Amino acid sequence: MVIVGCGNLNRCDDGVGVRVIQRLRAAWRFEPPPDVKLFDAGTGGMEVMFQARGAGALVVVDACRSGSEPGAVFRVPGSEIDTAHQPAYSLHDFRWDHAIYAGRRIFGSEFPTDLTVYLVEVQTVDLGTELSAPVEAATHKVCAQISDKVRQWRMTTTP
Repeated sequence: MVIVGCGNLNRCDDGVGVRVIQRLRAAWRFEPPPDVKLFDAGTGGMEVMFQARGAGALVVVDACRSGSEPGAVFRVPGSEIDTAHQPAYSLHDFRWDHAIYAGRRIFGSEFPTDLTVYLVEVQTVDLGTELSAPVEAATHKVCAQISDKVRQWRMTTTP
């Protein structure tokens, strides 16, 4: 299982995905369970595709802005993620959802079909390094949900 956190740590709540990865590392004393890999993707969507290749399951955590209450957590099944990227001269706008779309097509059966995305509603994406209180609280919820998912996944895949 690969768990990927996305976001920009210098834009307050936008860094929530990366903060979740940091908290999971700390909770697991920097040693994730066997067969689990944690990856801080920052803002590089393309790397998500390569990290996911060959994984049995993929979890992605990122910030969102939907107009919901700040700190709201949305668990999106992978079957609902399918965003094609419009080719351009630069890959700076190639996000994780584009990477999932491309990875499915490029890697086929080597790309995980077990995909879960956690999106956390932001309060602010101003310059700064601290999460807002509602988003900070949401990181604990997401970490607990991911830890449960890891336990369940390991029980079904470990002989």
